[in-house]
Amino acid sequence: MVDSMRAAQRYDQVVITGLAHLDAPNVVGSTELEDRLGDTLARLRITPGLLEKLSGIVERRVWDEGTRPSEVAARAGEEALARSGVDREAIGALINTSVSRDHLEPSTASIVHGRMELPPEAVNFDLGNACLGFLNGMNLVATMIERGEIDHGLVVAGETSLFAMESTIARLAGPEATRHMFHEQFATLTVGSGAVAMVLSRADGPGGHRFLGGLGRASTTGNADLCVGQADEMRTDTRGLLMAGMELAGRTWKEAVDSFSWDAAGYDVYCLHQVSKVHTRAVAEQLQLAEERFPSLYPRFGNIGPAGVPTVLSKAVEDGTVSDGSRVMLMGVGSGINAAAAEVVW
Repeated sequence: MVDSMRAAQRYDQVVITGLAHLDAPNVVGSTELEDRLGDTLARLRITPGLLEKLSGIVERRVWDEGTRPSEVAARAGEEALARSGVDREAIGALINTSVSRDHLEPSTASIVHGRMELPPEAVNFDLGNACLGFLNGMNLVATMIERGEIDHGLVVAGETSLFAMESTIARLAGPEATRHMFHEQFATLTVGSGAVAMVLSRADGPGGHRFLGGLGRASTTGNADLCVGQADEMRTDTRGLLMAGMELAGRTWKEAVDSFSWDAAGYDVYCLHQVSKVHTRAVAEQLQLAEERFPSLYPRFGNIGPAGVPTVLSKAVEDGTVSDGSRVMLMGVGSGINAAAAEVVW
C-alpha cells in the first residue's frame, strides 16, 4: 500500500518574514505583438485578437534589453531581506528557482549570492522545476530550518522573457511559418518577466507568517514533451498539457485535502500559478473552488513562470486581499508534469 504522506511536508517551526516582488518596467500589449505578426496572421488566415481572446492576457512586461536574471533576483532579494529585519549575515541558504539563468554555469544563485554579499557560510545553488521551482525552493529551505541546519533562508526568482519573445516573433514573421508553428509556439507569446524573493525563518523570533507546508505529486510518464522550453522558444501542446495538468491537479488536491484534513473551500485566497484565463477557470472548476478567490495576475503580467505564485501572494498582501489571519493556499502545475499545494497562515 502506498503511503499517502510521501512527498508531503509539514512544518511547525517555519515562518515567512520577508516577501517582495518587482514588476518589469516595459509593457508589451497583445495587440502590439499581433500587429508585428500582421502579415503572417493574414497569410495563415488567423483572426486578429486571438492572442488576447484565448489567453485573457492583455499585456505582459519585460525588462530592459540586457537585464540579467541575477540582477533582478538580487534586487528582489534585497527588498525582501530589508522587510524581514533579518541581518544578511544570518542567512544560511540562498536558492535561485528561476527558469531564466545568466549562464549554464556558474549557477545564477552564486551570482545573486555575490551581488547581495551574503556570508560565505550561506549555501547557494539553483533549483529548477519549471513553474513549481519557487514552491520547491520554499520547501527545501523550510526543511533545513525545521531540521535545525539554518535559522534563515532566502528563495529568489528572476524571470526574463524578452529574448524568447523576440526570437519567436522573428521566427513566426518569416515565410516558413505555418499554422501548426503558430499554435505550437503560441504559449511563448504569453510569457512575461518579473522577480520575487522570500525570506523564511525559524519561528522563535518576533513576527512572521506561518508556512505549514503541503504536498506534491508527479505525472511524468508520457507528459515530459507537452511543454518544452529553450532560451529562444517554447513549444507546447496546449490542449494536451491542460488536460494532463487538470487530471494531476485534481488528484493532488484530493490527496492533500485527505492527508491534511484541509477544508477544501475554507481558504480565503488561492494563489495559483497562472497561465491563462482558460487555465485559471479550469483549475477552479476542477477543484470546485470559487474563482473569485483566485487573485488574477495573468491579464496584465502574463505567465511569469516560477515567480508567478509568490508574486500573486506578494501583490495580494500589498493590496490588502491577504491580511493578518488570512488562510492562503499556494498551488500550481508545472511542465514535466508536476503539481503542488502548500498552506500559509498570514
